Amino acid sequence: MTGHRTAGVDTREQFRPEGHETDHFILTSVVGSYPKPKWLNRADDLVHDEDSKFTEEHLHEAHDDACRVIVDEHERAGLDTVVDGEMRRNEMVEFFAHRIDGYEFHGPVKVWGHNYFDKPSVVEEVEYDEPWLVDEFEFTRDAASKPVKVPITGPYTLASWSFNEAYDTEADLAYELADLVNTEVEKLVEAGARYIQIDEPALATTPDDHAIVGECLERIVADIDPDVRIGLHVCYGDYSRIYPEVNDFPIDEFDVELCNGGFEQIDVFTDPEFEPDLALGVVDAHTAEVESVEEIKQNILQGLKVVPPEKLTISPDCGLKLLPRKIAYGKMENMVKATREVEAELDAGEIDLADPLPTA
Repeated sequence: MTGHRTAGVDTREQFRPEGHETDHFILTSVVGSYPKPKWLNRADDLVHDEDSKFTEEHLHEAHDDACRVIVDEHERAGLDTVVDGEMRRNEMVEFFAHRIDGYEFHGPVKVWGHNYFDKPSVVEEVEYDEPWLVDEFEFTRDAASKPVKVPITGPYTLASWSFNEAYDTEADLAYELADLVNTEVEKLVEAGARYIQIDEPALATTPDDHAIVGECLERIVADIDPDVRIGLHVCYGDYSRIYPEVNDFPIDEFDVELCNGGFEQIDVFTDPEFEPDLALGVVDAHTAEVESVEEIKQNILQGLKVVPPEKLTISPDCGLKLLPRKIAYGKMENMVKATREVEAELDAGEIDLADPLPTA
């Protein structure tokens, strides 16, 4: 693995808003999923109701409307980069498996408690057919006034959370899928995408496979314009088992879920020096309470223990889709307010970067 893919290239500055009020700029974003409007969930149900006159065309229009609503919500909260909240996606593996030749579905599998997952099977060699996300990106881009980030489920998770009936090893399947993701990223970049996030939640449960994920990332970023920002999101787990190996990944940004663990693992990333940008979750995606601006500011300072401000991105811990929408919005709004206040304090020299969180 070659390590940081864009050494000497600043992929962040392109997202600084015009007329940004402070010299310091800390990028704000969201991980991906967001609560769907209740009427969209109803529309999803109606299209499968034989007695309903609600059609796929109506559902497509509902998805478009929901995308506009959520993009507007993200922009009102003040985020620097937005997503559509994954309004068109049902589940992070299933959505892509339906779009990749070689996958089949055989019904839901019980994963925990009373939760079921329509786990797909790879029954023959996977192939790329039609673009997966280009239409979704183009619609979101046209609906937004801010830059749009595109989350994509990574090949390791697509392989790990599927039944493999066609390849000798799961790694072989992951590498083939990585080549397909590379094709999709190329098409997204052609359409104007400048910020791509690869989601690999499966790595948190099988951290010993970090070398497989690294090879997948090498394939994903092959021949991608170095100005395009590539992030990797890995959900909560034992990060000490993939650090410092993460430093060898060809990414611009590593997105971690530390808020719901009280930042107990933040020191993992301080030795040796953290090389990519750090995207730090500073609000908990699992609690239906809006953190105060002051609390979030303290969480942001945790990130400054690891990287300087110009290498810090601020986001929620993970996708917010399971929260009440009002709570999700409140978290984002306070997150942005806290970030802007920290920027101003950095400009004023009020934060000691050598010791951003001094103990009393």
